[in-house]
Amino acid sequence: MYGRLILSLRVERIEWMASPPLVPEFAIDEAHLERMTLGDVALEREVLRMFSAQAASVVALLASWPADAAALAHTLKGSARAIGAFAVADAAGDLEDALRQGADAAELLAVLEAAVDLARGAIADRLER
Repeated sequence: MYGRLILSLRVERIEWMASPPLVPEFAIDEAHLERMTLGDVALEREVLRMFSAQAASVVALLASWPADAAALAHTLKGSARAIGAFAVADAAGDLEDALRQGADAAELLAVLEAAVDLARGAIADRLER
């Protein structure tokens, strides 16, 4: 009638391994950036310089919690996606959502600031090459 199913459990020792970093090790997706700038190195450099300046300016403005903070975060999110700074885009999107919902966004602003700092550092390194 019915067969008997026997399961054998095998216990294995799993070696400890570090968790992945919360912020990706790469701040700029270089392949995405290259596609967006059509491989034009001069355009890439110009776009990176503009983004770096814009990101610093927007984060400084956001720190004063202006009435249009959600719109500023939205603008930064789009700019970040365009160059492949996806950690910045995600952080800006989270901040935008919280601001639109009227939630406390201080911690999210700190996450955005850290992501922007990381991206700007990567941009500076790339521009020095």
